[in-house]
Amino acid sequence: MSTDLSCIIVDDEPNAVSLLEMFIRQNTGWDLRAKCYDAREALAFLKNDHVDLIFLDINMPQLTGMEMAALLPPSTHIVFTTAYSEYAAESYSFPTIDYLLKPITLKRFYAAMQKIDSFFARTGTPSRDAVPPSAEAAPALIREDEYFFIKSGRTLQKVLLKDILYIEGEKEYARIVTPEQRLLVYRRLKDIEDQLSPSFARIHNSYIVNLSRLDAIKDNHVFIGTIQIPISEKFREAFMNRIKQRVF
Repeated sequence: MSTDLSCIIVDDEPNAVSLLEMFIRQNTGWDLRAKCYDAREALAFLKNDHVDLIFLDINMPQLTGMEMAALLPPSTHIVFTTAYSEYAAESYSFPTIDYLLKPITLKRFYAAMQKIDSFFARTGTPSRDAVPPSAEAAPALIREDEYFFIKSGRTLQKVLLKDILYIEGEKEYARIVTPEQRLLVYRRLKDIEDQLSPSFARIHNSYIVNLSRLDAIKDNHVFIGTIQIPISEKFREAFMNRIKQRVF
């Protein structure tokens, strides 16, 4: 459980706020920083206090949840709460972790809680003492001298991380692809992923890509030169949340 995760509730319905507050305080170790009853109040709070997560109602007077979400930094993630399901598709154009339909049950909150904890365990909870929100969590650049060795027979071959285009998994093997070579290693993709720097991203069960090597992203594919690699639904949300931090 992400006990150091900070959050606020933004909803114009007092009963909905009270219910979410009860769920959060009784079932998580999260730091509930504020309860705001309209978007303007929440934006005023966020001018001076950064949080990791916002439980955000969509249908609010004056400024809707969608309109507020468009004003938030990409490092602030959202769980939308609403009585209307028709906004679900649009909500995922923002850094959305989940979409809760009212009335929210404890069972559904538990499912959201697990999804939230899993997301922050995978991506890391931002430090609130480090840097301002606009500078947080941008994909790291690879240092020129970062490397690892690949065993090939009796030889250990050095590979610079900056040279890797992508890594493709094939059951118990992985193929590391650089502009000059394709190296096959007896390692599962998950084992390699755990040892890579943050400049790499898993975009598919079978692919890890070097973010610094991407030339384009279109529809459900990334492009490295003429190479086209699919983005699976399982990894798309986390991947696109990272990419949004470098979109102008």
